[in-house]
Amino acid sequence: MNLLINWIVMTIAIIFSTYILPGITLSGFWTALLVALVLGLLNAFIKPLILILTLPINILTLGLFTLVINAAIILMVSAIVPGFNVDGFWYALLFSIVLSIILYLIHSIG
Repeated sequence: MNLLINWIVMTIAIIFSTYILPGITLSGFWTALLVALVLGLLNAFIKPLILILTLPINILTLGLFTLVINAAIILMVSAIVPGFNVDGFWYALLFSIVLSIILYLIHSIG
């Protein structure tokens, strides 16, 4: 049940983030559900591997390279999910930051 609630919260945060950023387009609610699912799967399985492989540069940048990894994962989701388009790396970076802030605010309230 908790997983379903987190999925819905992520979907709402994705929809809200696309309204804030002009370089992100989303075709509808079902696409947002699919984006949340694919983003969750990539964050669960691919992101830890990438973080381990890029650990030296992540240490040198004091963890800021994680933002680049997050943007790359957003671009991967954009390539996988039809109806979800990101206009470039900088919009992906902004989307990941805005999404993180929105999710933080939602989880701190509830």
